[in-house]
Amino acid sequence: MKANWIIYNNHLALQDGKNVYHPNASDIYSLLSKDDCEKQFNINCENPTVDLPNIRFSKLGSSLHIRLNNNECGEIICNIEAKRKGTYIPVDVLEGTIIDQCVYNNTWFYLSGNTLQVQEILENVGIKGNGRISTRQYLKLIELELLNGTRLLDNEVEISCIKNTIDNNEQVPSTLKATLFPYQRTGFLWIKRMLDDCNGCILGDEMGLGKTMQVITEMLSLKARYEVPMLVVAPISLLVNWQRECAKFAPTLHTAVHYGQNRIGNYKELLNYDVVITSYTTVVSDIHMLNMIRWKFVALDEAQSIKNPFSARARACKKLNRERSIAVSGTPFENHITDIWSLIDFVQPGLLGSLESYQEVITDDVSGGKRIEPILSPLMIRRLVADVAKDLPEKVVSTQALQMSENECHEYDRYLTSLKNSVESDKINLGMLQQLRIYCTHPYAVSEDKGFGDPAEVSIKYQRFCEIVEEIVSREEKIIVFTSYKNMFEVFKRDIPNRFGIQLWAINGETPVAERQEIVDRFNGLSGSAMLILNPRAAGTGLNITGANHVVHYNLEWNPALEDQSSARAYRRGQKKTVFIYRLYYTGTVEQVVNERIERKRDIASSAVIGNDGQSQDRADILRALELIPSIRN
Repeated sequence: MKANWIIYNNHLALQDGKNVYHPNASDIYSLLSKDDCEKQFNINCENPTVDLPNIRFSKLGSSLHIRLNNNECGEIICNIEAKRKGTYIPVDVLEGTIIDQCVYNNTWFYLSGNTLQVQEILENVGIKGNGRISTRQYLKLIELELLNGTRLLDNEVEISCIKNTIDNNEQVPSTLKATLFPYQRTGFLWIKRMLDDCNGCILGDEMGLGKTMQVITEMLSLKARYEVPMLVVAPISLLVNWQRECAKFAPTLHTAVHYGQNRIGNYKELLNYDVVITSYTTVVSDIHMLNMIRWKFVALDEAQSIKNPFSARARACKKLNRERSIAVSGTPFENHITDIWSLIDFVQPGLLGSLESYQEVITDDVSGGKRIEPILSPLMIRRLVADVAKDLPEKVVSTQALQMSENECHEYDRYLTSLKNSVESDKINLGMLQQLRIYCTHPYAVSEDKGFGDPAEVSIKYQRFCEIVEEIVSREEKIIVFTSYKNMFEVFKRDIPNRFGIQLWAINGETPVAERQEIVDRFNGLSGSAMLILNPRAAGTGLNITGANHVVHYNLEWNPALEDQSSARAYRRGQKKTVFIYRLYYTGTVEQVVNERIERKRDIASSAVIGNDGQSQDRADILRALELIPSIRN
């Protein structure tokens, strides 16, 4: 029995009953010169022109290219095509193998030149046929084209379409004790899809948009699938804040802070927790112990911390034994194109090859940025405040609980012991806690030493403050900072202009009243970033400072009304932007008591409860402050 020649999709094939065979171009050419039957695949067949007399057989071949675009659902589609007389013709790929001959408009032709090269690319990326491919496969194709200069890719993919393909019917975990804004829900669903699809991504939303909340939601989703334990790596200043945010919004997550001299020493103990929260410095020192665990998920907060690929923290974080990775940063690209390489190398290890090969083809300029964009954009979701303004309330308050360093803990304990020894319990009052409150602003604020080093090196709170300011300055926006203490004004004045290159003004009780509005007018009228330091009692009322939409309460006040009046300098009529208010305080210190007192009074006010004169509660607050001793281990 003879097999018959047929047109199968876009190529010639042999059919023998129910069996279909796919000869290559060389086989077909050898038959074109034969008049008698030949054996192919151990079956008899005629010259193809016998069964297909209307087909013209061309002796000119065509080269291949890979076309990438989106379908109507936004999914990424990959097609292998041949270009012939200005027309792109689909090429069949069966089970990962390119059929190196085509039929188009009754003309048969062979594929020449680069077929083996394209075949190698498909095998490298794991593409078995034309049609939908994963984001990971798309990224690998782009990387091969970018670093190898193959010029085989015709990329027509709209990245915005990729980000619109999430399943909006999917539910947020019921264990989340919060309601997400629409863009946060979109962010969570995108993160979930990216981690499922290619195991890593970058969350690059601007500061104030709730990146932590989106990551916590994903951690709840992973826990529901028993994908634990998970690891969060963050600056020291944010460790306790991560733990408190989890406790508040995801109480089913069992967390532990792994940091400090008394941190957990046996990796098996870490397995008792859903989420372990640690610092970059601890990852460096404990990398061998941490790598005894296969982490289901690793999140780097303030991931610009690994932008220098040669740093110890970058090297250690990339060694972490993990299944999924997310880099969280409001400023994912700060100075150099290597920043991007380092972040992508964490979330997609090896995707961009070595740093040396990357730098050979990606220049540190606008042109380099354009070349890396097709890889960066699919891997990163980034929303600006202006993009989601309709979803945001007029005011966003971020209370950030911070943990003192070991040195700060010891010094605070010394002040606390001295205070306890110097007063009688029946004579204590709020004013006696002043020294503790001043120390909580900064060690320099109480030091008699006139020397002045880097204030960020000796204060966790100041470190966090600088991180906030850095992102605000990158957005060229203005900041109002409230602090009650004169010595803290001096720290700001000496450090901020040099560190960030911005103008700084100050208004406190020594500033003549006649000059205060003039200072505000200059601040409001300045284009770009600037900072205005205010004493809440001297400048907490009366002034209209709508030129700034960021307010930092560097130290909290006992009276919540004073804090609210201060915030209202920016959050008032005439303000055209969402106002972001940051409240910083140390846990385990008098500042924790101040925060608890503020929250309690706000709860009372919101419930319209009229209470007593507060003196008995003042005493209880003081006694509570005297009991608290800061610890680096929670």
